[in-house]
Amino acid sequence: MKSLRLSSLLMASGLVLLAGLAACDKKPPPAPLQPVRVTGRPPVELPVEDKKPELSPLFRDIERRTFQFFWDTSNELNGMTPDRYPSRPFASVASVGFALTAYPIGIENGWVSRTQAVDRTLATLKFLYGLKQGKQDKGTAGYKGFYYHFLDMQTGERYNSWVELSSVDTSLLLMGVLFAQSYYDADEPREKEIRDLAEKIYRRVDWSFLQENKPLISMGWFPESGVIKHDWKGYNEGMLVYLLALGSPTHPVDPDAWQVWTRTYNDVWGVFQDQEYLAGGPMFWHQYTHVWVDFRGIQDDYMREHGMDYFENSRRAAYAHRQYAINNPMKWKDYGENVWGLTASDGPQNTTQEYRGEQRQFRHYSARGVGLRDVFDDGTIAPTAAVASLPFAPEIVIPATEEMHKRYGDYLYSSYGFLDAFNPSFTYEIPIKTGRIVPGHGWVASDYIGIDQGPILTMIANYRNEFVWNVMKKNPHIRQGLERAGFRGGWLAPEGEKPDPASTMGDPDAATARALGTAESRIPSDPPADAAESPSRPQQPD
Repeated sequence: MKSLRLSSLLMASGLVLLAGLAACDKKPPPAPLQPVRVTGRPPVELPVEDKKPELSPLFRDIERRTFQFFWDTSNELNGMTPDRYPSRPFASVASVGFALTAYPIGIENGWVSRTQAVDRTLATLKFLYGLKQGKQDKGTAGYKGFYYHFLDMQTGERYNSWVELSSVDTSLLLMGVLFAQSYYDADEPREKEIRDLAEKIYRRVDWSFLQENKPLISMGWFPESGVIKHDWKGYNEGMLVYLLALGSPTHPVDPDAWQVWTRTYNDVWGVFQDQEYLAGGPMFWHQYTHVWVDFRGIQDDYMREHGMDYFENSRRAAYAHRQYAINNPMKWKDYGENVWGLTASDGPQNTTQEYRGEQRQFRHYSARGVGLRDVFDDGTIAPTAAVASLPFAPEIVIPATEEMHKRYGDYLYSSYGFLDAFNPSFTYEIPIKTGRIVPGHGWVASDYIGIDQGPILTMIANYRNEFVWNVMKKNPHIRQGLERAGFRGGWLAPEGEKPDPASTMGDPDAATARALGTAESRIPSDPPADAAESPSRPQQPD
């Protein structure tokens, strides 16, 4: 596969084709959203049992199979988790972060013992902490506390010269590391060692190293060429980078980093598919940070101003993706109310082919998504985009998950749950980069990808009982990062203190007006000037 950064890809080639599609016929969403009357409580009251849709047995099967992906494919000697399987070319530090989060889910469900999970977690953290750090281009696993995106499954060293030292993939790893620190809380030597190692791994990350354009943080560094010129600008999964950098007890960034970061949101705030929200394209932007952080009822300055929270924003993103599939402006095969979800995923091939009388671009591994600015859609659906949205919008995610399993399960659902992606419209008899063509059904991926598997497992756990969220609420570094970013209210309020609606949740009347979609849409009529400038993620040679 070509290794493309799972980050805020601008998806330039899709912009010309799709820039005006968001303005196509608008239909009311199947379950109309009500105005958000912010009152210091979460906008969506999912924890109320009589209002919470019940999960079918299928979801338990998905959980178990997806957990087994992490347990079976990770190297039990050093904890390295493959980027993908069965290809398994190299480890992904982000996948390791999801694996460290998966193991306690296995404990809670009785799939592994606590002793087994402690063994695996301790082996992982010892290995990570012991790997050589340095600015050499070979023989190291990282530098300044950061890790290279892809590591050798056996040695843990940088996999190849095209692999970058990655701020976001290190951050996904650190979320798993801090989750382990908070979960393994027993007063016994091995669990104490887990906590101590987690602290050491987190403390040695020097966030200022990647701040050439302060207060923003760069996407990474190459020993051959230096700091990557692209900084994390929003809105996307970069929010977890800033939260961790703000929470650091040793090398924190200044609080103005969050303020400057959120000021870059303006290009994607507006109305898309009848929803007003931060309408970034791929669904993983709306999911990754939410795996570990419960954003219900807590707000930074930006969300106070807009009268909602990031959880509600992700709920609207799920509805917008579904409505886009219902409208199906590009007339892809099978799109509809229960077949939807665009995110970063595998795809069939980088090629241009004729579809319905038009030349259409297809990609293999790429970010896919629809919104106000970052747009690319080649007919490839990734189950993780919908399934991992379960806590946000169960009323539309549950039927979508069941429908995709029912219609495509014979070739899309296997040992470790849903394979990465499928494209019913791609039936061309040409060489394909990954996957296979199923006669009569189009292209189907042949791999599972760790960073797509992780959100499926963890978000089902969060929907069931808020498990990952509640563990992370105990971590002082996460709380510190949120508070330094300006988040207030909800579970961040001091114990015994009720949040003041007037001070923590913005003006209710203004919030209602915004919730009704009265803000000006920022759908671009022309591609942005910088659309051709894609953030640098190293390319793996074909």
